[in-house]
Amino acid sequence: MSRPDGREAGELRGLELSMDAVPYAEGSCLITTGQTRVLCAATVEEGIPKWRERSGSGWVTAEYGMLPRSTHTRSGREKGRVGGRTQEIQRLIGRSLRSVVDLDALGARTVIVDCDVIQADGGTRTASITGASAALWRAFEGSVKAGLMERNPMREMVSAVSVGIVDGELLLDLDYPEDSTAQVDLNVVATESGHFVEVQGTAEGAPFGRGELNELLDLAVEGIRRLVVGQKTALGIP
Repeated sequence: MSRPDGREAGELRGLELSMDAVPYAEGSCLITTGQTRVLCAATVEEGIPKWRERSGSGWVTAEYGMLPRSTHTRSGREKGRVGGRTQEIQRLIGRSLRSVVDLDALGARTVIVDCDVIQADGGTRTASITGASAALWRAFEGSVKAGLMERNPMREMVSAVSVGIVDGELLLDLDYPEDSTAQVDLNVVATESGHFVEVQGTAEGAPFGRGELNELLDLAVEGIRRLVVGQKTALGIP
């Protein structure tokens, strides 16, 4: 099949990570994947939530939102209590980041990573995780250089990508037209070392088999490997 943007089935969308996009944040990244753009900013604060005080370890969390005109039609700003989708996504981002952070080494500090979608064309949650990971690394490195931390508590990078079955073909990194017509849609989060953090999968049409699932996961792992290369290149990590 011909993809809307002319990519091959196993090809990622164009990736760009612009570091230090927000000069006031301890770490920030503007991530662009195709037509999807997310601004990720990490804030390091002294102190931890009261419910964690006895643990003696730090905490990493995330907040996620979409600007009103990030999509083709305007959506209202979320006021007060956030919606279920937003809550689900920001919890996913937080879990993904914590999976690669040594919270004990973080000490009595809280890191909040804000992920704001500027433009949405599918894959906003996966782009948020990839960009947030880079922003978090930058924040930790800055804290080490400033003498606030002895070492970077982030063990490795974490990244995420979507895969799916569209018109019977397995595709990597779905854009919105593909995502909205997919028979199967998976969001996969994995670490630099290839360990899964989360796999979210749905059969929108007919059920799919174990063989197809394994193929989709293999496709996702290869995509995440390439995304990690992009993260490390943007951060200047060998």
